[in-house]
Amino acid sequence: MTSRAMPNKNVEGFLKQTDIFVSGREGYRTYRIPAIVVSTKGTILAFCEGRRYSQADYGDIDIVLRRSFDDGKSWQPIQVVADDGPNTMGNPSPVVDQKTGTIWLPLCKNNIQVYVMKSADDGATWSSPIEITRHVRREGWYWYATSPCHGIQLKNGKLVIPCDHQEGPRTPSMMNCYSHIIYSDDHGSSWRLGGTVGPYTDECTVVQRCDGSLYLNMRNYNPDHGNVRAYACSEDDGMTWSEIRFDETLIEPRCQASAVRFTETNSNDRNRVLFSNPASQERAEMTVRLSYDECQNWTISKMLHSGPSAYSDLAVASDMTICCLYERGEKSPYEKITFASFNIEWLTDGADHISTQMPNRH
Repeated sequence: MTSRAMPNKNVEGFLKQTDIFVSGREGYRTYRIPAIVVSTKGTILAFCEGRRYSQADYGDIDIVLRRSFDDGKSWQPIQVVADDGPNTMGNPSPVVDQKTGTIWLPLCKNNIQVYVMKSADDGATWSSPIEITRHVRREGWYWYATSPCHGIQLKNGKLVIPCDHQEGPRTPSMMNCYSHIIYSDDHGSSWRLGGTVGPYTDECTVVQRCDGSLYLNMRNYNPDHGNVRAYACSEDDGMTWSEIRFDETLIEPRCQASAVRFTETNSNDRNRVLFSNPASQERAEMTVRLSYDECQNWTISKMLHSGPSAYSDLAVASDMTICCLYERGEKSPYEKITFASFNIEWLTDGADHISTQMPNRH
């Protein structure tokens, strides 16, 4: 029988926000596309794209990183992780192998070639990019993007990265856009293409549910279902997917979003999954939601920023603090990338409390 720490019902709610990438600083015109993971040693790694000369999705773009060794209270200087001169090195999709401690970083070059890098020292140094395009991309795909957000490790050890692509040239309707996953079942030594979901889907985020199935939540362009998120489920680790459904609660202006496992009953008191996106008809109102029933209903929600906001990613720190790395500003969503940290008491206005055990990072 697994022992559990008793919940601390005297903890007060808190929210702290720190701007860690500010557009126009450190040699980059704009910072976009946040991704965040926590290493096995507790180091928080905050990635994004450093867009050197413009705000555009193409051009001289590097992947940059800042790290925190104290649960986000302070941050190390910016590191450039991937730089290929005038080319676009983007869509950082980090995932931590909980068995080996290695941090893997799938990424894209010019949104058509796929590479992977790794770090064995908590992000201090990185390997050279290794191309895996022929293993994870089919002929006729005109656009390819890893995530952009964190990947996950399944209970069986498999590493899974949510991705998206276009089958043929882009069309105004986006009907040729699809979500898919790539995976490694040998701790990152090789990568393969998994199942595809679509059409009318795009950037996506994945969570393993407590029954072992996968939940893929997707940006949605279906003209019959408006500005809400789409989702599908898999019973075979992402090789095949259910029909697409739509979640009317998860409104958004067709943007990227993030989901992450917070707790589950095999190691804590109850199942909890978190979700973040700009919950509005425009890119504004960055909101975090909480589900107690494995992504079926999102009964708790709280706003991090009422103004312009766009892409985000979620993680859980070693002290069970919830972390949200997201784009925000006062006049534009792309003025800065902010690290928000808060506890479950803040998110639920004191209605929920948890133990202080290590998070389940699936």
